[in-house]
Amino acid sequence: MAEHEHGSMDYDAQEKTFDGFMTFVTRSVVAILAILVLLALFAG
Repeated sequence: MAEHEHGSMDYDAQEKTFDGFMTFVTRSVVAILAILVLLALFAG
């Protein structure tokens, strides 16, 4: 197995993945809340 040096990892890909995930979660929550509000107004 390869030896790992502490502090040698490149975090760019990890940060981009996390940023994409957070954007997805934020947009999903906003969409779900909008759907719930519309349901409450028109179906309730």
